[in-house]
Amino acid sequence: MMRHIIPFQIVILLLFSIFILYPQDVLAQNKPRARDLGIPFEGTPGTLNAITDVIGVEVGHTTLITGDGKLEVGKGPVRTGVTAILPRCKKYDPVFAGWYSLNGNGEMTGTTWVEESGFLEGPVMITNTHSVGVVRDAVIEWQFKNRFFDPLPNEPYAFWALPVVAETYDGELNDINGFHVKKEDVFKALDSARSGPVSEGNVGGGTGMICHRFKGGIGTASRQINEKLGVYTVGVLVQANYGSRNTLTISGVPVGKEITDLMPEFRSADDGNGSIIVVVATDAPLLPHQLKRLARRVPMGIAKVGGYASNGSGDIFIAFSTANSGASNREEKQKLDMLPNDHMSSLFLATVQATEEAIVNALIAADTMIGINGSKVYSIPHDRLIEILKKYNRIQ
Repeated sequence: MMRHIIPFQIVILLLFSIFILYPQDVLAQNKPRARDLGIPFEGTPGTLNAITDVIGVEVGHTTLITGDGKLEVGKGPVRTGVTAILPRCKKYDPVFAGWYSLNGNGEMTGTTWVEESGFLEGPVMITNTHSVGVVRDAVIEWQFKNRFFDPLPNEPYAFWALPVVAETYDGELNDINGFHVKKEDVFKALDSARSGPVSEGNVGGGTGMICHRFKGGIGTASRQINEKLGVYTVGVLVQANYGSRNTLTISGVPVGKEITDLMPEFRSADDGNGSIIVVVATDAPLLPHQLKRLARRVPMGIAKVGGYASNGSGDIFIAFSTANSGASNREEKQKLDMLPNDHMSSLFLATVQATEEAIVNALIAADTMIGINGSKVYSIPHDRLIEILKKYNRIQ
């Protein structure tokens, strides 16, 4: 009976409940971020400085970390996962969207229909290169089971979907040919997606990723804009797995030239290879062609951190707007809001700024990881980074 539970037991039960029900929030709040270290950035962030500052956007992760030692294909070690971004919570209400590929050595499924229709009709998923297929198929099953679609008139079960699933390669740390991401992991990422703080670093699809030869992964940031025509938010989430150490730049400082040690310990690889996936969300009322314009500004944020879209890099971006709810109605004419092009420049700048900070947040949050065959990738050393920024008078 409850009266026999002593206070200590109650505390333990409460803590257990917090970690079971809200693991993402707990982890997110305990991870340092770039601003926690005093790194300066331009622009005004939202309350959470995350993509979830755009009302309605939810993020969920499934992180898979098991095993150590020698690679046994199909057994591990496993260092991978999947990340889900839902534009309007778990409500089916397609959003206007646009996408852009800076360098196409990568994959983002479903984008031909985004280009043709102007709509993103489901979540955006991010995983590793060889798990795109299972994630895509699992999203279709999840959408059908959860009635996350608009059936055709008089055909209540008529349903088709072209999910948007993007990838970056984690085969330096993960048993990528073991196909460890299962449909249940996709369901978990989707079902656990929520608003609020977003876990960063070695989580979800970013678990086994490398950025500028340091440990990389998931990062997020946001910007608020006070426009003459309204107050808007731009949120960005990245899966960062790209870049040369030599070009790494943080807050305008050539950090990569200062930290030339702590290089990854695995077989030789092209220093500039890798990929980055970027998801941009906004509540500004933009139409698909304008959202493509927004996506085309992402590379400027990547370039500020030292990315240059090498031959082996898949640099693919998608942007969506949560404005104009109900615009996908099949039966009725729609009256839409649209921000004039002349008022988009502040959104462009916000996208650049939030992309830059999201990448740095991914670097700051990530932890050193040892993967297959003892391959080791180091986290960026916070103490040395702070000293370098002080050396260049970027922080006091």
